[in-house]
Amino acid sequence: MIDLKSKPFYLNDQQIRKVQSILDSMTLDEKIGQVFCPIGSSFEEKEIVEFIEKYKPGAMMYRPLESTKIKHIHETIQNYSKIPLMLAANLESGGNGICIDGTYFSRQMGVAATNDLKQAYHLGMIAGKEANAVLCNWSFAPIVDIDFNYLNPITNIRTYGSDKEKVIAYAKQQINALREYNVIPCIKHFPGDGVDMRDQHLVSSVNDLTVKQWDESYGNIYSSFIDEGVETIMVGHMLLPHYVKYFNPTIKDEDILPASLSKEVLTNLLREKLSFNGMVVTDATAMIGYNVALPRSQAIPLSIENGCDMILFNKDIDEDYTFMKKGLENGLLSLERLNEAVLRILATKMANGVFENKKPLNEIDVVGCKEHQELAYQCASKAITLVKNKQDILPITPQKYKNIRLYHLTDTSKGGFKESGSQKKIEDYLNDLGFNVDVYDENQLDFHEIFETGVSYLKDKYDLVIYVADFDTASNYTVRRVEWIKLMAANAPWFVQDIPTLFISLANPYHLLDVPMIKTYINGYSHNDVVIQSLVNKLVGKEKFVGVSPVDAFCGKWDTKR
Repeated sequence: MIDLKSKPFYLNDQQIRKVQSILDSMTLDEKIGQVFCPIGSSFEEKEIVEFIEKYKPGAMMYRPLESTKIKHIHETIQNYSKIPLMLAANLESGGNGICIDGTYFSRQMGVAATNDLKQAYHLGMIAGKEANAVLCNWSFAPIVDIDFNYLNPITNIRTYGSDKEKVIAYAKQQINALREYNVIPCIKHFPGDGVDMRDQHLVSSVNDLTVKQWDESYGNIYSSFIDEGVETIMVGHMLLPHYVKYFNPTIKDEDILPASLSKEVLTNLLREKLSFNGMVVTDATAMIGYNVALPRSQAIPLSIENGCDMILFNKDIDEDYTFMKKGLENGLLSLERLNEAVLRILATKMANGVFENKKPLNEIDVVGCKEHQELAYQCASKAITLVKNKQDILPITPQKYKNIRLYHLTDTSKGGFKESGSQKKIEDYLNDLGFNVDVYDENQLDFHEIFETGVSYLKDKYDLVIYVADFDTASNYTVRRVEWIKLMAANAPWFVQDIPTLFISLANPYHLLDVPMIKTYINGYSHNDVVIQSLVNKLVGKEKFVGVSPVDAFCGKWDTKR
């Protein structure tokens, strides 16, 4: 029995009667529709209306679009929906999570590196205001994972770091700001990513902490937010074997399911032990970590039966709706559990004003505005961290280092959804300041330099070498380490003992693992324009380095500190 008068709902009698009345009036198809949050793929009004009328989803999420376009889409969805939708976005880094012209404020680790709680509030405020302006009312953020494993390719700079107390403190500020702008927070990824080195987009990853270890880390985090009334929680496709066996000692290893499908994790742990009364949504069910656990025809209804309230995304939406209906027919899903899930969804909407027709902020005045960009710059300036400084080269000047060789290190693969990155280049700023910057061209290799020249050749041409690494955290990667040119590792820093060399990582704090020989190393945490601008100002001495690393940037290795 759901207590709608207690946290996180706090509904009054009139509101309870209303949501119960809506539930009682719904057809089976409408109830099934309510437990799905498909990804938006229709962009014309006619197509959107047809989609809404056919599937009647409880929520939807569109990838970032121009603010005017996404606002129109959201307006159309709500205007033609019998029950208003929760309209979601990954508001992890700012308004750019829903608008391509929105503010890329900072990745969460950059916020933590400022050592200033106010910056976490600014992250939530900017994301909340810009989302509100385009009628987005549900934030798949903050991320409350702990970045335990420096090899994990998906948590990384998306987290507030490796200190659970900092994760709690900063995420609370972000949540408070989101709520001020009528955006419902959804913390993720229960029961905790960042332990394994693998990405749940590609496998069912494993959180192998013992019960005691989990209670003292992730358990402490989730208990804190549940006690304070967090509205929604996203559950990941990761295994929690020690806790599953704690609740079910006789279970076989091969029968342990990812959290998004596990009754032990969803019901025994999250609902009963942690007393979470709010709404639970799966992480995206298109992920491999979800699909390899069970046949999809079983997984879809069992996610709801075992404790989730909403399914995020589909492989084939018609097929998934059929799987849910057949699950009811064959006993994989009970009508009681379906009704309970729908009631929680409706109550979440009622408690957070989704049924109200509130006037949004003006997107023209808010999205990507000057004020937000200035706040983003302040965050970047406080975040950028001089991790290692074992040689006397900073600040750099044209008098001391006139000729610079610059290496850009980035992905060799293309495609996928990524943060909107920097459009500005470090070499442009440096050239304007009087340096002569020669950018190494990987596409036109100088074979003479690679095979026939020594260090004297480079020393005659360059006074300083700068590496700029941009391996941004993104899904569906097995690793986010530095990738060198395969031919003789031609762009690797073999010359560090002869030419002053500094290394800048824009989007991964752990690259010292691959370049322990580097004596001057800087972390930027976000590859946006404001980081580039502030970084150059710090290189030339116009700003001081004040950032504090939220993780062990030396990766626990003795050689990285030398």
